[in-house]
Amino acid sequence: MKIAIASGKGGTGKTLLATNLASYWSERQSVVLTDIDVEEPNDALFLQLPKIAQEERFKFIPSWDSTRCTLCGQCQEVCNYHAIIQLGTEIMVFDELCHSCYACSELCPAKALPMVPHKIGELTHYHHANLSFVESRLEIGEEQAVPLIAQTHRYVDDHFSKDHVQLFDCPPGTSCPVIEATKHADFVILITEPTPFGEHDVKLAMQTMHQMNKPFGLVINRADVGNSDLLAYCKANTIPVLATIPFDRHIAEAYAQGLLVYEQVPAVKPALDQIIDFLQAFAINQK
Repeated sequence: MKIAIASGKGGTGKTLLATNLASYWSERQSVVLTDIDVEEPNDALFLQLPKIAQEERFKFIPSWDSTRCTLCGQCQEVCNYHAIIQLGTEIMVFDELCHSCYACSELCPAKALPMVPHKIGELTHYHHANLSFVESRLEIGEEQAVPLIAQTHRYVDDHFSKDHVQLFDCPPGTSCPVIEATKHADFVILITEPTPFGEHDVKLAMQTMHQMNKPFGLVINRADVGNSDLLAYCKANTIPVLATIPFDRHIAEAYAQGLLVYEQVPAVKPALDQIIDFLQAFAINQK
């Protein structure tokens, strides 16, 4: 089962939940955790695993061949992303705007825009015992996270069987990277905090999951702060609350030191057990 861990905004505890859930669950069966928050991946800070592979990742962009070009202007007309413009006798290609749709290259009558590889990031694979960890990191200055997220999903599909529990630490928010990160998920865990800001943003994430027809449930982090409005909303709308994580200074201290929280604060384990039990029951009901 593919399980995405997402949130309406940053700072709600996605990394805390993803790393601790993956490590704790791997004590029982094979787990792969994939960090596809490619613009700022940080799960590796908490999982000190041996590296077994590293690959550069590319997308394909057009490269202008001035010796073939007839300056017909068709490439500029067919590009929906304004990644190509004609300035006098020059054709300019904006790499960061290109979506690799191949329209300009395929429709160029002079074949003056061959597609060439352009590095967008790196993918690293770690493994120890029952836990595998895959991290993708976008190149500094790259505009688009979606191509790297899509390639990372394909890497996981190619290298791991369905016998593995597959966890995906997704980007925050509700924009294109989140859609790409969660569209293959069988279940989405939304983690938030019981504050007006957290409630507002997680409701946006809920609406997004509804539009995508994705089953989801909530984990409430720092559950002792804020108010009870979020719990009341979940109850009124039959939204499952998988677990709550307390607001505890010891959790914050362990997290700040790059430690797995459940190993330092045993009170976190019951919350992880509740999540695992819920997901296993969900998987059985889906069969």
